Amino acid sequence: MNGVLPVDKPVGPTSHDVVGAVRRALRIKQVGHTGTLDPFASGLLLVCIGPATRLAEYITPLPKTYLATMRLGEATDTDDHTGTVVSSSESWRDVSSDAIEAALMAQVGEIGQVPPAYSAKKVAGERMYDVARRGGEVGLPPVRVTIHSLQVVSIDLPDVVFEVECGSGTYIRAIARDVGRALGVGGHLRELRRTRIGAHDVARAVPIDQLGDESLVASALIAPADAVSHLAHGRVDERGVADLGFGRAVHVDAEIAEGETVAVLGPDGALLAIGEAAGGRVRPRKVFAAGA
Repeated sequence: MNGVLPVDKPVGPTSHDVVGAVRRALRIKQVGHTGTLDPFASGLLLVCIGPATRLAEYITPLPKTYLATMRLGEATDTDDHTGTVVSSSESWRDVSSDAIEAALMAQVGEIGQVPPAYSAKKVAGERMYDVARRGGEVGLPPVRVTIHSLQVVSIDLPDVVFEVECGSGTYIRAIARDVGRALGVGGHLRELRRTRIGAHDVARAVPIDQLGDESLVASALIAPADAVSHLAHGRVDERGVADLGFGRAVHVDAEIAEGETVAVLGPDGALLAIGEAAGGRVRPRKVFAAGA
C-alpha cells in the first residue's frame, strides 16, 4: 500500500495512537502523520503510508482549517479546558458581539503568537510542557504565524464558535487565550475540530473504528501524485523515466520557475520524483523508482 490516508481522529487518542491504529489495521510498518492534533481535539489527520511517508515534508506545511469553541471568562494554565483555571471573571456578560468579532479579526494576518506554556515547543532543548509540569519558568518569544481567515460562526456567551484557516505552527488555543485577554475577561479553548488540510476535507476521512474496512480505506486513499497536487508539476517521457532512475536532471512538459519545488510525473501520471527546478531542468531530490 502506498499513499496518504485521511483519518478522522476522535477526541481522546493522540496522533501517535492513530498512527499505531493504522499500522495495526493495515499491517504495515511504514506509517507516519503530517501534523499533530492534541488529544482533546478531533478531525482530520493525513497519514502517509509506505513510500509516501517520504512526502510528509511537502504536506505538513499546507494550510489547515479548524472549527473551534472558545469560552470567555476563564483562563487556564494550558489555554484549553484540560487545564486548571488560573483566573475567572463575570465581565464576559458585558462583552458585545462587535467587540468579540473585532478581537478575533485582530488575529488575522501574519502575527507574533506566543506558544502555550504547555506545548511541544522547546526551550534550551527541553519541551515546554515538561518545564511547566515541574513548575519551572516557561517563556518563549512570539513566533511568526499566519492566520489566513477567521470567521465567527455563533455567539452564545460565554461560548464563541469560530472557524479559522491558518498556516502550520499556529496554536488555536493561543487564539482563544489572546482574544480573552484582549477583551479583558480571559478565555480558553473548549473544543477543536480540524476540518481541512489544504484541499483535503475531513468528509472523506476514514473513522478510526473503520480502519478494518478494506474497501473504505482503498476508496479514501489519496494517490501520492494527488497528495502533492499543490506543488508545481510536469511530466517526463520514457527517456526522462530512465534518467530519473539514475538520479539525472530531466526536462518536464511545463514551464517551471527557477528554484521551484516540482512533482515529476511519468507518462501515466504516477509520481516519479520530487525535485527542484534549475537551469531549465528538474534536479531530483527524492525519486520513487517504480512510480507512486
